[in-house]
Amino acid sequence: MSALTEINVTPLIDLAFALLIIFMVTTPLLEQTIDVNLPVEVSKSQPSDREEFQAITVDRAGDYYWSDEKVSLQQLGDLLDTMAMDDAPPVLSIRADKDLPYQRVIIVIDMIKQRKLSKISLDTKVK
Repeated sequence: MSALTEINVTPLIDLAFALLIIFMVTTPLLEQTIDVNLPVEVSKSQPSDREEFQAITVDRAGDYYWSDEKVSLQQLGDLLDTMAMDDAPPVLSIRADKDLPYQRVIIVIDMIKQRKLSKISLDTKVK
């Protein structure tokens, strides 16, 4: 009997293609959020390790969203009240369209401050 002198790479190529297909399919699904045109930031200074967060989005029409669920301003206040009772509330990530009147964002920030929630992140696009 002779020793096997060649390495069969076919299973490795099959694995690489399978992983490539999996990543191509799942990558667009990673960020399923409301489509807003975020303001542009010149440099990104956020730390790479991100805590648990809750997204609040204000779209171009001025509608409010809690994650992917459309809510009224009253419902948003109720959700923030519930979050304020938590011992370790998550970071509130505020996403707002750049063409939106500034007052809409201030209303959300004011509601958060009234409930003494202090972990806020304003999302932007990196240029």
